Amino acid sequence: MIKKWELQIEAHQNLQTLSADWQKLWEIASKTCEKAYAPYSNFWVGVAILLENNEIIEGVNQENAAYPSGLCAERVALFSAGILFPNQTIKMMAIAARRAENPQIIPVTPCGACRQVMIEFENKQKTPLQVLFKGTENEYYIIETVSDLLPLQFNSTSLGI
Repeated sequence: MIKKWELQIEAHQNLQTLSADWQKLWEIASKTCEKAYAPYSNFWVGVAILLENNEIIEGVNQENAAYPSGLCAERVALFSAGILFPNQTIKMMAIAARRAENPQIIPVTPCGACRQVMIEFENKQKTPLQVLFKGTENEYYIIETVSDLLPLQFNSTSLGI
């Protein structure tokens, strides 16, 4: 038997076709890249999260000379939201990235560890967490649920809970 999964991506040819909320989050995520601490990779990532109460939480990647000790922007933002607003649903997340020497935003998707943390938040809040990131050329992609980014997720049922 062969099983197939489909990834649902909403593609936009430019920022102007996005909703006002998405445009605002994208602008914040893009500007937030400037705050990244990435002296080793020079790869700056900024994240903006919109909560149900309309609060916006930012996150940036934090590197360390001992590489495994750093943390990605997505997890910084999610963990901050979890401690600052523990009972708020995370509605939307925008992820932007650039190189230190070039202000041009480049395509990037969340790493595997971030996808796992994102799915944990989505499962915990029992509602989809939408994600926006830059695609190739001038496209922007919206994923309606993190489950599309991590279809074979490790979760509480994996632990027998």
